[in-house]
Amino acid sequence: MMADVSFDIISEINHPELINAIDQTKREIQNRFDFKNSIADLETTKEEVTITADDESRLKQLLDIFETKLVKRGIALKALTYQKLERAAGSTVKQKAKIVAGLDIENSKKINKIIKDSNLKVKTQNMDQKIRVTGKSRDDLQDVIQLLKSNKDITIPLQFNNYR
Repeated sequence: MMADVSFDIISEINHPELINAIDQTKREIQNRFDFKNSIADLETTKEEVTITADDESRLKQLLDIFETKLVKRGIALKALTYQKLERAAGSTVKQKAKIVAGLDIENSKKINKIIKDSNLKVKTQNMDQKIRVTGKSRDDLQDVIQLLKSNKDITIPLQFNNYR
């Protein structure tokens, strides 16, 4: 009898690559003429990235540079959830971007519903911050991965690991 095969669905961000993208962005804004003598900064913690600039147009330029660096580093833009624009000290503006890490209950339910509605012969099991998908056939598991990759309702980046 053939053993069941499985994989895990997770949502993580590669923090060293995020730090590299922030460093590259800082280096680029130091060298750009349009950012000379202006306030433009990025700071990060484990949970969020804070972007500070002189005004909204500079903030948009800074975000564009930062997002380009993220994509080049292989980090999905869905990994950041931008908060409301805030006025900071003086005439500066800042915007925080929360880092999406782990599957919350709402997204876990959404993913489980998508898999169950597909009528594929697989079982799902919620585990701490991840979902394990088990089935008899590797083809069914690959179909689940393709289904989730092509679904537009999922607003977080997904990774698939522990494929056995």
